[in-house]
Amino acid sequence: MTASEGSAGPPLYRDGRAPLASRVADLMGRMTLEEKVAQLRQQTLRELELRDGEVTAASLDRVFGGQGTGTIESPLGAPVAEVAATIKGAQEYLRRHTRLGIPALPIQECLHGCLAYGATIFPQAIAQGATWNPELITAMGAAIAREASAMGVAQALSPLFDLARDPRYGRIEECYGECPYLVSRIGLAFVAGLQGGTVAPQLASDRILATAKHFAGYSVPAGGINLGPASLGEREMRALHLVPFAAAVRTGGVLAVMPSYNEVDGVPAHANHWLLTTVLRREWGFSGYTFADYGGVQMLADFHRVAADAQAAGALALAAGLDLEAPAAWGYLELARMVETGVVPLAQVDAAVERVLRVKFLAGLFDGERGVPPSALPAQVHTPEHVALARRVAEESIILLRNEGGLLPLHADQLHSLALIGPNADQVQFGDYAPSKSNADGVSLRSALRRLLGDGFRIDYAKGCDLVGRSTAGFAAAVAAAERCDVAVVVLGDTSMILSGVGWEDPALPAQGTVGEGFDVTDPVLPGVQLELLQAIQATGRPLVAVFVHGRPYSVPWVKTHVPALVSAFYPGEQQGTALADVLFGRVNPSGRLPVSVAQSAGHIPTVYDHKPSGRGYYHQPGTLEQPGRDYVFSSPAPLWPFGFGLSYTRFAYADLVIENPVVKAGDRVRVRFSLTNCGQRAGKETPQVYCRDEVSSTTTPSLRLVAFDKVDLQPQETRVVALEVDTQSLALWDAAMQCVVEPGAFGLWVGASAEDLRLAGSFSVL
Repeated sequence: MTASEGSAGPPLYRDGRAPLASRVADLMGRMTLEEKVAQLRQQTLRELELRDGEVTAASLDRVFGGQGTGTIESPLGAPVAEVAATIKGAQEYLRRHTRLGIPALPIQECLHGCLAYGATIFPQAIAQGATWNPELITAMGAAIAREASAMGVAQALSPLFDLARDPRYGRIEECYGECPYLVSRIGLAFVAGLQGGTVAPQLASDRILATAKHFAGYSVPAGGINLGPASLGEREMRALHLVPFAAAVRTGGVLAVMPSYNEVDGVPAHANHWLLTTVLRREWGFSGYTFADYGGVQMLADFHRVAADAQAAGALALAAGLDLEAPAAWGYLELARMVETGVVPLAQVDAAVERVLRVKFLAGLFDGERGVPPSALPAQVHTPEHVALARRVAEESIILLRNEGGLLPLHADQLHSLALIGPNADQVQFGDYAPSKSNADGVSLRSALRRLLGDGFRIDYAKGCDLVGRSTAGFAAAVAAAERCDVAVVVLGDTSMILSGVGWEDPALPAQGTVGEGFDVTDPVLPGVQLELLQAIQATGRPLVAVFVHGRPYSVPWVKTHVPALVSAFYPGEQQGTALADVLFGRVNPSGRLPVSVAQSAGHIPTVYDHKPSGRGYYHQPGTLEQPGRDYVFSSPAPLWPFGFGLSYTRFAYADLVIENPVVKAGDRVRVRFSLTNCGQRAGKETPQVYCRDEVSSTTTPSLRLVAFDKVDLQPQETRVVALEVDTQSLALWDAAMQCVVEPGAFGLWVGASAEDLRLAGSFSVL
């Protein structure tokens, strides 16, 4: 019992039957200014000490000192049991040893698995986008939530709703894709898995809250350099970059939004009242709280220089609509004194605190403890079911980009030997925000092939070269391996830091990443001498398969021209080797599709499918041959591989397009159906994609816009009628008066296998 509870019974805010608003108001009325301000900061648990699996009382007193906090961060990447123990100890302390017993929101990174050592490592976000399978991503989100909630976590600092439109940008691996519609669908699926649907009246004990980030325009920095300013006008912001966030708030019901580090049109997001208040709260009706990206308030003074000092930065951020500062109080450190001296209105503090408390009540933190007993953790975390799910997500994310002559799949009974070459052939790569990059925590392709093919099959392994660096000393051994084997499989790609981030890297260590947060490049190509290694193996004349295990798409025109078989595996999680081996040997038919367009070179950036009519230089006529237009002097502006592209070991045919209601009103749904046939001898999954174009619009609109898709599993020779609906609201534009409207007129509609492989064409009209 806390000091506030007397003989009259517990206060109203502790009554789980009372209305939410009443509980918040009751608690607010009992709080001092200092207690309110404490709810607007985060406290790290890294300094807590464990003894015999429990947090020591002395370390709790030292860290909290009898004061509450808004959120708590357990040690990122620490073992599962340690994460659970620190959260449990901190929550018990806050409930029993602070005046009002207000619990904290325990947060954790959950981008592709809970960031705790021993938790399941799922494929990275860009791989999740490559599945084009929202139902699968919902299942993955639910598994991540079960593992995180078992440790006591209540909120994930995930997912990203940023658009991946510049491959130079290192954080492209954390994005789902370049398209607002695809990102919305995959992001909402992940949110649904984490939260279990709407968070009402209270979050389920095995689910966690999602955080939509980075709000907004963060992923298109000038020059592709992380934290750089985004050159976006309001119309482009609204038509592209705000679309997934609006879906996250209005449809997904997210209760936490994280502003981005960058500036747009001279205003940093952490100080942007238009973004955090006008759009987010007033226009979209967001009722959750805003959570600062780590150091974002301090950057207002030290980086952007729009504030003179900590107090000015704090006042600017709070006035803009930023509720909670992380990773600790800096700008909000003197907030109580700033209120007392009139620098900050009390009403701004109260509004922010009310929003934080409301989310805590919705998370169920006042009505019971989260987490499971230590003995129950093994039954909840890294279960066989979750590992199998990680494998399935990996399988559906792998993209077959090239397969000349049907070289793939390989047939073990037709081969005697295989040369396995490359820096990622015997090394797992999980991507940024993973607790490990050790082979002990995942399956490399080398180990998976040995298990699949057996000890009697000869596999000659040669690393060839490092991921970075210019040494070619290993080329000779790699070439010799290729020359004495029936086929060469060369595994190239990227590596990411563990927990890379702004200011997180150890300056005493050399840079250990080629992609990831803070690891941007001038040219999105294979790092180091990896391309030269591939060229040396290709020169042997042996049948050649290249595999990319990577975090960013590569501009590799030579590879497209000279390598007969190419497989793209965006960081495929802990089961990457197993999934890749099964694809290479035909146990799994690849079904991943590109969530981004692949540029021919750095000079072709930006290369995106939804360019404006004038944006690619030639006259693009969907469903017909491209007409002559304005190219570069020595190159076409077309992509190396288009958005939505991916091959299969079977063939699919499209036919019989029917638009059931070719004349609709704004707000209606256009009903589309067509037949899809698996024409081959293998079962396979096809991803039919529906694109639309506004034929005449008052402001310019994209040449194509993805508006619907499905993933269809078909047996050999099976035909199925696929029925999809197009929400006319997805055809809206921002007119000259900056109003979002669906204009009347004609719209073209195409169905196909990628943005540049459109098989069926039709049209409809909006009245």
